[in-house]
Amino acid sequence: MEFDNNTLSGIIENASPLVWVALISILKAVVVYFAGKWVIGLVIKAVDKIFKKSDLDASLSSFLKSFIRGLLYVLLILAILATLGVEVTAFIAVLGAAGLAIGLALQGSLANFAGGVLILVFKPFKIGDTVEAQGILGSVEKIDILYTTVRQFDNKVVTVPNGNLANNNITNYSEKPTRRVEMAVGVAYGTDLKVTRKIILDTLKKDDRIHADPAPAVYFTNFGDNSLDLSVRCWADAGDLWPVFWDNMENIKEALEEKEIEVPFPQRDVHHYFPEGNPELKSVEKK
Repeated sequence: MEFDNNTLSGIIENASPLVWVALISILKAVVVYFAGKWVIGLVIKAVDKIFKKSDLDASLSSFLKSFIRGLLYVLLILAILATLGVEVTAFIAVLGAAGLAIGLALQGSLANFAGGVLILVFKPFKIGDTVEAQGILGSVEKIDILYTTVRQFDNKVVTVPNGNLANNNITNYSEKPTRRVEMAVGVAYGTDLKVTRKIILDTLKKDDRIHADPAPAVYFTNFGDNSLDLSVRCWADAGDLWPVFWDNMENIKEALEEKEIEVPFPQRDVHHYFPEGNPELKSVEKK
């Protein structure tokens, strides 16, 4: 196909308005881009200040800022496409379908993410706390957006999904500064309980780690199979719980032994019944 001067002039005349429209659209898109980028920077700074004032967890704060920044940039891209005359409705529909497919494929991860957000916002525990959950007892070493890392007391490290933690009971042994120490002591039947109680309380008073308020107490709790069962209760700092327990169990045992109060061991009394008479007595009678 050959072009003469008239044809070429006509094409240029018809194309010129389109070129100008395209250039203007591109210029608008550039302006929208830089203006949107500036607005995004202001929003992120404002969000950062809000997070710092609310004392939000660092890992959650970082994740949320990244998420908000990504969402704002997606909106900026859609605005730029609309400025260039691109139909964004179909694009949004494609994004929605892709988001739905990804959500269905990552149900477990999304549940863990939601659980991580709840944990980091409401803080049922923090790094360094001793917790018990999902049959695991140990110290919290790390809290991520999807998983929490717990180091057990035998030095095993367990990674627990946050979804499971957020939807089940959690026992936090470090939440309160003080803990109640409970010790079970058994003494032989026939023992004077008032004397025993005084010996135990005097033993506890010698330990400076035990708090005077609430005061230590000793309660008679049960007629056991082999002993009279006593419950010994006192309060100490959370960090002293087990040392106080171990030391005073030994001290109470020694104090009771010193006062000749028997700490019984499991035993049974066996009685023989002979309907036809005791064979030993019969042999004696024969003699």
